[in-house]
Amino acid sequence: MKRVLLIDDNAGDRLLYRRYLAPREGFERLEVVEAATGEEGLALFRGQQPDCVLLDYNLPDTDGLALLEQFGQLAAADTLCVVMITGGGSETLAVRALSNGALDYLVKQQFDRDLLYKTVVHAIEKNEWRQYVSRYHAELQQVNRKLRDSLAELTVVRQELNDKNAHLRLANAEAQARNRQLDRTNQDLDNFVYAASHDLKQPVNNLTGLFGELRRTATFHDPEEAVVLRLFEESLGSLSTTITDLATVVQEQRGPIEQAFEQVSFEGLMAEVLGNLRPQFAAAQAHLASDFSALPELPYVSGSLRTILLNLLGNALKYRHPERALHVRVRTYKADGQPVLEVSDNGLGIDLERHGPELFHLFRRFHPQAGEGTGVGLFLINRLVQTHGGTIEVDSEDGTGTTFRVRLHGAFP
Repeated sequence: MKRVLLIDDNAGDRLLYRRYLAPREGFERLEVVEAATGEEGLALFRGQQPDCVLLDYNLPDTDGLALLEQFGQLAAADTLCVVMITGGGSETLAVRALSNGALDYLVKQQFDRDLLYKTVVHAIEKNEWRQYVSRYHAELQQVNRKLRDSLAELTVVRQELNDKNAHLRLANAEAQARNRQLDRTNQDLDNFVYAASHDLKQPVNNLTGLFGELRRTATFHDPEEAVVLRLFEESLGSLSTTITDLATVVQEQRGPIEQAFEQVSFEGLMAEVLGNLRPQFAAAQAHLASDFSALPELPYVSGSLRTILLNLLGNALKYRHPERALHVRVRTYKADGQPVLEVSDNGLGIDLERHGPELFHLFRRFHPQAGEGTGVGLFLINRLVQTHGGTIEVDSEDGTGTTFRVRLHGAFP
C-alpha cells in the first residue's frame, strides 16, 4: 500500500482529496496522511517517508516552491515524488514547480476523483520506474568496468601470442578492432539513465554479440577467467531481458488510446500464441487443454488479447512446479453477461495473503528462484485489461497452482 502525504491548509479541500483517494474496488489502495502547514508537512515527510506528496502551493507559513526545495534537501532528486496543486491561471507557477523537481501539477477546481487518483498513481509509478532504471544503470556501469578490466588482461595475453604466431597476430588485430567498438558502445551506455528503454536494446545486443565472438576466438589459460566471462554473459542476458520488457511496457503505455476492435477467434489466437511457445511446452513436457465452446470469439483489440494470453501461458511455463508435470487449462465463457478468459495451472502458486496487494505492481517477482522473469508480465497484462475497462481475478494457493480470470469488460462496445 502506497502512502500519500497531503499538505493543504484548507480543511475542506483536504477532506475532498481524501475522499477522492479513498479505496475503490479494483484499484490500488492509498494511505493518506495530512498536514495543514509547511512545518507539519516537513516533519511528516521526515518521519513517514511518503511515496508521493500532494502539495498545495498556498500555505500559511510558506509556499509550495519553498517547501519543495526543502524536500529536495532531504531526498535525492531522482527519488522525490511531488504533485503540486496550484490555483487557476497559475501556469507559470506550475512550470516553475516542474522545473524544481515536481513530477506533475493539478489546478484547483479543475480535476475530479479519477484525474486526481490517476495523476498520483502515475507519479508514483514514474518515480519507481526512474529509480529502477537508475539502479540498473549503476549495475551496468559496474559490469562495464569489470569487462574493461578483463579485456585489458586478455589484450596482454593476445599480444604475447601475437609475437609467436602470425595467424594469432591477425586475430589479435581483429580483437583490438572489436575492443574499440566495445569502448564506443560503453561510452554510449554511460548515458543509460538519460535514454529511453528502447534506445538501450541495441547497445546491449552489441555487447552480447561481441562477447560471444570474444569467447569463440580468444584462448584462456586460467579457468577463473572462463568463470568470470560466463558470469558477464549471464548478466548481459538478464539486462537484455529487462530492457526488452521495459520497452514493451513503454510501448504499451505510449500507444494510441483508441485501437481498432475486430472479431477475434480464440482457436486462431491460441494457435498463433502456441506458435511462439510450442518449443517451451514440448521441452517442459507440459499438458495443455483448451475449451472455447462457450465463447468461441468476440470483438476485441487482437494485439492486446494476444499479449494477455501469451504472458499468462508464459508465466505458467516459467513458474511450473519442479516435482510434477505441468497441466494448463485455457477456456472462455460468459459470467454475469461479461466475457471471461480463464487460464489455470498446477504450478508453484502464489501466497495471495502475503503478495496479493502487490500482485500487479511493476518489477514484482514472487518466485525469484524460478525462471528469469523481470516482474513485468502481470503489470503489462493488468494495464492492457484495465485500458479496455476490464478486471483480473486471481485464485491461487502456494504450492498448488493459480487461476487467472480475465473479465474482458471492454469487449462489447
